[in-house]
Amino acid sequence: MPNTPFKEKEQQKLLIIANLLKRKITNSEAAKQLGLSIRQVQRLKNGIQKHGSLALIHKLKGKPSNHQLNQAIKLQAISLVKEKYSDFTPKFASEKLAEVDSLIVHPQTLRRWLIKAGLWNSQKQKKPQYHAWRERKDYFGELEQFDGSYHLWFEKRLLDEYGNPKEVCLLASIDDATGKITHAYFDFNEGVIPVFNFWMEYVKTLGKPLAIYLDKFSTYKINHKAAVDNSELMTQFQRAMKSLSIEVINANSPQAKGRVERLFGTLQDRLVKELRLNNLSSITESNLFLKGFIPKFNSRFSVHPVKDENIHRQLTRREKMNLKSIFSIQSTRRVNLDYTIQFKNQFYQLEEIQPTTIRPKERILVEEHLDGAIHFRFKEHYLKCFVLSEKPKKIFRQPVILATHPLNWKPPPGHPWRSFKFSVKRG
Repeated sequence: MPNTPFKEKEQQKLLIIANLLKRKITNSEAAKQLGLSIRQVQRLKNGIQKHGSLALIHKLKGKPSNHQLNQAIKLQAISLVKEKYSDFTPKFASEKLAEVDSLIVHPQTLRRWLIKAGLWNSQKQKKPQYHAWRERKDYFGELEQFDGSYHLWFEKRLLDEYGNPKEVCLLASIDDATGKITHAYFDFNEGVIPVFNFWMEYVKTLGKPLAIYLDKFSTYKINHKAAVDNSELMTQFQRAMKSLSIEVINANSPQAKGRVERLFGTLQDRLVKELRLNNLSSITESNLFLKGFIPKFNSRFSVHPVKDENIHRQLTRREKMNLKSIFSIQSTRRVNLDYTIQFKNQFYQLEEIQPTTIRPKERILVEEHLDGAIHFRFKEHYLKCFVLSEKPKKIFRQPVILATHPLNWKPPPGHPWRSFKFSVKRG
């Protein structure tokens, strides 16, 4: 027999057929040992007698597959990846080749090509960490996971005042039941105003979810030790959500809100590259782009919920009327004796005629709306006022103290007042 390299299984098969040819075993015994039918054993025996041990090897072994793609397609795909998708994962690059370049290549095929061309390194899988599994909610709108992610979303296309690449924040919510991105919004930070802009747009578009699951960032929760004993201490965000009857749940760890954390991991790969392909470098343009990106993303990655109903609650008529007030930064101030109010180094003078009676030293509510307007509210009424150009002057009515004033006179040492004694009380 020729000296041909065989796999262990093929060597075992060859040894059994050799024993069969030497008549050490019968066809029936060989069939039992090989797990084949007697007719298959006879065909193998005839093949080895005619062609030798090579009859055990498949005739297409070592030859190119009949289903392989054209070499020109392979070269074109590798060239496009080098030019446009050099840092894309093979799966994402395969999607963009089909979507943008009308070139259909299976992700695993493209992965093999890129590894062979030195454009992709096969990565070892990380050691998995144990996290307890939590079942998804049943309904769309039952629970929204929400967070913000600071990242170089625009890579080096957006620079700060010193010429360095600037990180911006992507605020995003994902529905727990479906895995859909329900809303996403770029801003410079995760402060109160960006978060309020996000949720005002959310509730106007989709309605009110039953609950929001988020972390303990200072925008969402007061982390001071005094807040443990005083449950009335609330952030502006908690106060606004309470006004809308939306439950706020604070997660104790990032893993607890794993869906939104994994979402940001995916977006930091895919969305960054999508923004690059569309040459976007501003927050305004990117927020418009997200409106088209989100439906495509959801069609690929979302799942079907257990129950089909959407349980977002629509805003009531009163909530719609007071929406600007609900999503405003609220604080309290006192009315001064001259009916002025001081707020952020600015003085406001209340007008004489008001929709409700107000007196000095009353505590009023100050609302900073998202458009920058300042409003003063007292007993559900907005007060009329105007801005003073300068700080009002205080009037002091202090009497002039003179040395000759009668109140400054002191009696001499021999005056009867100084010799006066109280009488001793008789028993």
